[in-house]
Amino acid sequence: MNKPSGLLSNPGIDPITHDCALSRLEQQYGALFLIHRLDCDTSGLLTLARTKAAERSLKIQWQERQVRKRYQALVWGQPSPPAGHIHTPLAPNKDRVPLWRPDPHGKQAHTEYEVLDTAVGHSRLALTPSTGRTHQLRVHMLSLGHPILGDRFYGNEAVQAAAPRLCLHADRLSLVHPNGEQLHLECPPEF
Repeated sequence: MNKPSGLLSNPGIDPITHDCALSRLEQQYGALFLIHRLDCDTSGLLTLARTKAAERSLKIQWQERQVRKRYQALVWGQPSPPAGHIHTPLAPNKDRVPLWRPDPHGKQAHTEYEVLDTAVGHSRLALTPSTGRTHQLRVHMLSLGHPILGDRFYGNEAVQAAAPRLCLHADRLSLVHPNGEQLHLECPPEF
């Protein structure tokens, strides 16, 4: 599924959160199993399964980090060098729940980045996380001084005003279908 920005992946406790990607798709296809989540403000490829066996197969791939995923983001400024690795551990920010922060005692988090294109004031990046921490890409880019445009959690007023939404999109997934077929899925961003 290509989840739009502003839509939860799965429902929360509050009835207002029951309109989500999972509930919308279940109305069309019946019972489904969510394999992974994207932040509400992140758009892009979301994986679901139609059977318990498929769910088990796909979740094992995610847990064992066999799934290759890539995101595109528009970030403030122009990173230098234009490609690199970010190895910054992350932990919840207890003073600003639900935000996360760099923390040397936090959970390991690894992201590769590569500048795809530049424009005045911002750059388009490919972001490839090898871990899946909450807000990992947002916090890693902020830690480099290049927050993601439109980020209402981590961006200052100028960053928030630079785009009408968070400019973060899951654009590529590579995984093995439960039938054994290798899948390479792509979904270009709309920003």
